[in-house]
Amino acid sequence: MKYYVDVNAARDGDGSIERPFKRINDAAKVARPGDEILVAPGIYREYVDPVHSGTEDARITYVSTTPLGAVITGAEQVKSWKHYKDNVWVCRIPNSFFGDYNPYTTIVYGDWYFATPNKHTGCVYLNDKAMYEATTLEECIKGEVYECSWVPEESIYKWYTEQDPDTDETIIYANFQGLNPNEENVEINVRRRCFMPSKTGVSYITVRGFKIDKAATTWAPPAAFQDGMIGPHWSKGWIIEDCEISNSKCAGISLGKYYDPDNDHYFTNKHVKSPTQMERDAICRGQYHGWLKEKVGSHIVRRCNIHHCEQGGIIGRMGAVFSIIEDNHIHHINNMQELGGAEVAGIKLHAAIDVLMRRNHIHHCTMGIWCDWEAQGTRITQNLLHDNQRPPYAKRLEGGMNSQDLFVEVSHGPTLIDNNILLSDVSVRFATQGVAMVHNLICGAFTAVGGGTGWRYTPYHIPHRTEVMGFMTILHGDDRFYNNIFIQKWPSEDYVIHNDHDPERTIRENRLAGTHTFDEYPTYDEWIAQFDFTQRPNMRALEPVHFGHLPVWSEGNVYLNGAKPWKKEANALVVEKADQELKVELVEKDGEYYLRTNIFDYIKDFDVRMINTEVLGKAFEPEQYFENADGTPIRFDSDYFGNHRGLQVIPGPFASPSDEIKVL
Repeated sequence: MKYYVDVNAARDGDGSIERPFKRINDAAKVARPGDEILVAPGIYREYVDPVHSGTEDARITYVSTTPLGAVITGAEQVKSWKHYKDNVWVCRIPNSFFGDYNPYTTIVYGDWYFATPNKHTGCVYLNDKAMYEATTLEECIKGEVYECSWVPEESIYKWYTEQDPDTDETIIYANFQGLNPNEENVEINVRRRCFMPSKTGVSYITVRGFKIDKAATTWAPPAAFQDGMIGPHWSKGWIIEDCEISNSKCAGISLGKYYDPDNDHYFTNKHVKSPTQMERDAICRGQYHGWLKEKVGSHIVRRCNIHHCEQGGIIGRMGAVFSIIEDNHIHHINNMQELGGAEVAGIKLHAAIDVLMRRNHIHHCTMGIWCDWEAQGTRITQNLLHDNQRPPYAKRLEGGMNSQDLFVEVSHGPTLIDNNILLSDVSVRFATQGVAMVHNLICGAFTAVGGGTGWRYTPYHIPHRTEVMGFMTILHGDDRFYNNIFIQKWPSEDYVIHNDHDPERTIRENRLAGTHTFDEYPTYDEWIAQFDFTQRPNMRALEPVHFGHLPVWSEGNVYLNGAKPWKKEANALVVEKADQELKVELVEKDGEYYLRTNIFDYIKDFDVRMINTEVLGKAFEPEQYFENADGTPIRFDSDYFGNHRGLQVIPGPFASPSDEIKVL
């Protein structure tokens, strides 16, 4: 059955084409498996709460009849501004308007939030751009540049909120820098979510072609309920496609976690157990809450434009398992730098079991992709990542996160990173083990190798399942590097960071590109030689070996412009000084991206062997092969574009060399 929705209809109807509903949520209440909801262009200021599941063979589908013509927003327009002082205007809103959730009394805070908790989930938007929250009325009136912003020219537009207990009103002041807000499009976010079931288990829903924006989402760490502007809320088989997702206070799309009242911001609220321990609890309690392949995950997020969200573009703890995230444009995430903590990235997933992330374009994010905990069976392939680094003019936010293209953290693998273009100054933050990097172009450094984990006992799982197989701390190593191109594109000096908790202490991060950060790690032969299989094993004698670094494999990589190889590498090509200036430039022309480079002048006839699952072997702890999610082996005979690699295999993500390559 088809239901029709048109916010501009003369009056409410019954969902027929002649008498459409005015609200999408009216259709969401009655839609059953196989139904299609056709939504006409317009602005829908509502929260859509789907009630019924579709089925695998009969999905419930929501479609914007004009691509991006239907806008579902968490905001309301304000036309009641009164001039207050200088460039500042004021409005008053009765608190009864907000119901049981007032974003202007709700602070962004919770587990793994490191910045000062002084920002509200509310926000003021001037002509579709978020304004910056001031912590005092004086700061709002001054309207000065915020020194941590990545877009300082926009940071002079400020707002400030306070409560009037005598009138039970929310007061909002805003500095519009000379503009009259009653003549502009000024909105405030009032709803926590835009399109998300209030209950779990509402599965097999498709959302296509909508603009979704301006929700007052809350901070969404992994041991807490994770809301976003849109998401499946712990269900199976959603498809979110061809949408534009923007201006979430925290997360854009949430594929994440169930609500557990016994473990919701436990550390923040009770303090007595570490947040890491509550992570483990969340995983184990997950089975009780239905964390099984048959019930949760297997979502698709594709061809979406996700931008200007201040926590993450796509987030999810556990609920994203077995999903595909492909062909998305994710950009300008956390650029305001008002929020800081361990959940900030273009894509931030915990337990990305068998998740495939491919052909995404990710740039100008505090972090590009962050796979935190249990990146088991995760594959990151054919993605373009660049400019995921703090601009030199922006001051580092206290409690804010460091930047890189990829961050893989506390996982036992197997995590596969292949055929990507990584152009930022840090390519991978490596606080993990069990990673294979094959056929990538890598212009940045590896950081946090061998560190950043502590004694963090992390689960690993039955291969291609969610059930927990065991727990082990991170030993580091068990990594493979085959047929990559490493280039020292950025300055090689260590990056020095002052510790937020102790200004006298500094942290030094590597910026020298290459695999040299693994110099202290053994080869497989060196590692296995520590075990004498002719003798009865001695548990105590082997304890240092059982808790020592795992081996590393590295072969067929190219190192250019000062990038440095692992000292034990086989068949490496090293060009320390080029005859001419080495170029790797990403150029945008009319919305298309080209890679201009002369690196192939130096690689010349250097060829390497074809890599496959057999070569990569098994990740150590889960004893799972580097393979497809269906258990079939991988042969790396396709490049960044999907083009075939023939008999002559060259390093890097391209099957054939060129000095200008259209990469997007």
